[in-house]
Amino acid sequence: MKKVFIVLGISLVIAACGGTKPGEAEGGDTSTTATNQAATAATTNADTAASKTGTTAAPASKGATLIAGSDCTTCHKEHQKIIGPAFADIAKKYTAADTEKLAKKVIAGGSGNWGDVAMTAHPALSLDDAKEMVTYILSVK
Repeated sequence: MKKVFIVLGISLVIAACGGTKPGEAEGGDTSTTATNQAATAATTNADTAASKTGTTAAPASKGATLIAGSDCTTCHKEHQKIIGPAFADIAKKYTAADTEKLAKKVIAGGSGNWGDVAMTAHPALSLDDAKEMVTYILSVK
């Protein structure tokens, strides 16, 4: 029984090492395979307006980038209430006129507007960055 496993193991090693290489056709004709790969790559990488229609993502705003780099998404999502309200719900309740007030609230933290759970203070955040974040939040629909 032991000999069967040894022979089987050796056969597997030989089969694994002795097969054709990736990108190489049977018989070792690498020029045809290379040509086919180049043609496939050219087709895949074709940059046409038809292939890009509707697929270009808008660059993230500064506020979105700041939010992504902070702890905001621990408690907030764009369209889903987690611990705190969804950004879309905040955007429905407030207007651009409330930007500075909300930015100060982000920096100071607090509770009471959306429930009993307090929002963590962010004292290291500058007022300008907080305003950018609030501007982004208010744009979420």
